[in-house]
This record gives sequence, structure tokens and C-alpha cells, in this order.
Amino acid sequence: MTVTRPAIGVMLRDWRRRRRLSQLELSIQADISTRHLSFLETGRSTPSRDMVLQLADRLDLALRERNRLLLAAGYAPVYSETPLDAPPMTAVRSAIRQVLGGHEPYPAVVVDRAWNLVDANESLSVLTDLVAPRLLVPPANALRVSLHPEGLAPHIVNLDEWRGHLLHRLSRQVEFSGDPELADLEEELRGYPGGETHGTGSAVDGIVVPVRVRRDCRVLNLFTTVATFGTPLDITLSELSIESFYPADEVTARELRNRRTPSARTA
Repeated sequence: MTVTRPAIGVMLRDWRRRRRLSQLELSIQADISTRHLSFLETGRSTPSRDMVLQLADRLDLALRERNRLLLAAGYAPVYSETPLDAPPMTAVRSAIRQVLGGHEPYPAVVVDRAWNLVDANESLSVLTDLVAPRLLVPPANALRVSLHPEGLAPHIVNLDEWRGHLLHRLSRQVEFSGDPELADLEEELRGYPGGETHGTGSAVDGIVVPVRVRRDCRVLNLFTTVATFGTPLDITLSELSIESFYPADEVTARELRNRRTPSARTA
């Protein structure tokens, strides 16, 4: 069975257009002539390994996509993809657990590039307790859990606003990455019932978009921050992000502080 790959020139042209760059703009950034870039895109010239990496850097491509460009040009990939449970990732796992544990009693979750749940702290149960168990079977998807009719969606007071915010984030990610898996996920989520605000879904008279979750006759008012690893050289590491939930008001903060986790009850 023969596996065919897209020509390197076609891939370079497609990524340049996705980044909304002209040949002139990219050639200036890459410090090459427009003529040379044109020859690369049309297949009249073959890029060197260093040229592939240089153009990939100027196009701000993910490490996974840089490997694909190298393969298309006939070169070996340079970026590894190490499983998170492998021995070389021991320090990374330790750092993740430290961040997750240190964020208690507020929820925090680690997801991969496709928004699949990789890890979480115990306080995430304040949200996942409201979700149908089948949606939490690995690989659980954080966006599906949020917007599915059997997930958090029925408990989110500002579902229109939150849905619009999440779909806007995902749409931008699809546009930037060109990832077909993410495109399929976006199509699935847009098919779920529920409203959607237009644009970014920014809260009126606010500074962040909160998610307001009704639980036990109370409304938890939360906002999130996202953290990634700096200067990663491994694909797995580059695609991990930690999303941390913070209380947006003192009532929510007090409610989360008073909620004892299983480990705290047995301590």
C-alpha cells in the first residue's frame, strides 16, 4: 500500500494563505527572495531542511505541522512525540500535578490539542458531578462535556454567552491550525441545541466572559485562565494546556473554599 503525501510546495502555499500572507510578506520575513519562494511553492525548487524549518517558524506552525512539512520535503522529523506517562516526562508530570494541586480548592483541568481531558484536580468534581457519566469515559472531551445536552449545558445559566465564547475560541483554533479533527468537533458542537451569541461572546459591562453554573440551588460564577509550557521541543508537551477556574465573586469563592474534597474529609 502506497501512502502519498502532499507536495511540499502545495503545503507551503496553503499555510501562507491560511496565515493571510502574500509571497512578498513571507519572503521578507524569511529573508529570501520572492522569486525563490515562488519556485518553492510551484515545485520548481526543493527547499533544504533548514529552509523548511525557517519557513515553518515564520509561519508560526505547530511542531506537529513542522514535522509534516519536513516529511513532505523528504526529510526526517526533528520533533519527538513522547507519551506523557513515559519516564522522560517525569518532571513534566510532577509540574502538572503541582499546578493542579496548588490550585485547590478551585477547579483546574489539563487538555490536549483536541480538548481531550488529560488530567484534573479533585475540585473539578464540582462541575463533573453534574455531567452524565458516559461523557466522562476516556477520552473525555472538555468542550463536549461543557456543551452537550447531557453535560454541563443544562446547568449553565448564561449558556448562550458561554457557548458563543467556546465556539469562537474553537473556530479560531480551527482556522489557525487547519486541524480536521478540530473542524469535526466544531461541527458537532454547533449541532447541539442552545443559543449562541455572535462575535467573541464578551460579557456586557464586564472584563472577562464568565461561566455561571447552577448547583445545589446556588450559582457558581467562574472565569478561566490558560497556561502552556514555555519553549517546548516535544509535540506532546507543546499541545498541553492547563485551564484554571477562578471565582468571579466572593460568594463563589466562599462556596468553593467550604466545599470539602474527598481527600480533605479523610485527612
